Amino acid sequence: MLGGECYCGAIRYEADAKPAQEVACHCSICRRTSASAFVAWLTVPTQSFRFVSGKPTSFKSSSTRTPGEIDVTTCSLEDPEQVPPKDHIFVSSRLSWVKLADGLPAYPASKSG
Repeated sequence: MLGGECYCGAIRYEADAKPAQEVACHCSICRRTSASAFVAWLTVPTQSFRFVSGKPTSFKSSSTRTPGEIDVTTCSLEDPEQVPPKDHIFVSSRLSWVKLADGLPAYPASKSG
C-alpha cells in the first residue's frame, strides 16, 4: 500500500497497486509546475488510487494523458524511499547544470519515444 499527502496535510491519498513507472522527469512542464530541476514521479492505475481526506483541485498541465492511469509525485509519499526512480526521462530538456551520475538509464524523451 502506498500512502501520501500534500505538504500541508489537507489532502491524503492511498494506492494499492504496484507502480507502473518510476521515473525522474526532466521535461520543462514538470520543472515549471514544481519549481524544481526535475521531478520524481510514479504511475498507478486510477482504480487503485483514492483520496482518503480533503478535496483536491486539478489543472491540465499538458494535452498528453493516459486513460486509466494517474501520476503521483514520489516525494509526496509517506516513504519516498519505497519507490525510487528507475529511469530518467526527457533528458533532452535537462538543465545543463544537472549532472546524472546515478547510473540509471536516461531517455531523450519518454521511454517509448
